[in-house]
Amino acid sequence: MNVFNQLSIWLSFQLSIIFLIGIPVTLSFWSIKKRNKAVYKLLSIYWKVSLLFFISLLLLIGKYNYALLITNISTLLMTVSVWFWNDINDELKEYDFSYSLTTTTKIWRWTLTFISLNFLIQSLQNLDCFSFINSDSCAAWLLPSSNLHIFIKNLFNFFFGTNFTQPIAKFLGLFSLLIYTLGLIQWSIIKFPKNGRNSYFSENDRN
Repeated sequence: MNVFNQLSIWLSFQLSIIFLIGIPVTLSFWSIKKRNKAVYKLLSIYWKVSLLFFISLLLLIGKYNYALLITNISTLLMTVSVWFWNDINDELKEYDFSYSLTTTTKIWRWTLTFISLNFLIQSLQNLDCFSFINSDSCAAWLLPSSNLHIFIKNLFNFFFGTNFTQPIAKFLGLFSLLIYTLGLIQWSIIKFPKNGRNSYFSENDRN
């Protein structure tokens, strides 16, 4: 793996921190302050879907072979989740460019789409890493998660007095993946046929 490819992968993860975590956090608080139900609902759904991304980071720390595949699935699902809802899309269209909250949200959605596609293209250049992340040629994909590993390791040691090892990360990641998958299946079977592509953001008594 050449230096340019390694730098590109590192940059992709850095952008992910900003646009997959930083900006959504800002938009969430902003929507609460502005009492904008559409944007707040959009971000609430986004955070539920994005849990898979954090699960994939645990799996990367644990060097689970299919971790990169799950990471790509997570970014694609996150992108779909911000475009999927008809009622939210219709509501956002009602605001003009001068309303900064919705304008920023629209720009963020397009940026998230670009980052997700770029991440997929990057991954396809190292196709073997989808099924065997532990090979030497995939080392660059594991480096960005090392800093997160150190951070979690320190927290884990502080609260529990023990080390946060790769096997623990892998176990927690796989267990969380199981729970997430069951939740997604439940939504697909029960809620999606009932609600379709409507989020019902204007109704406080519906999820």
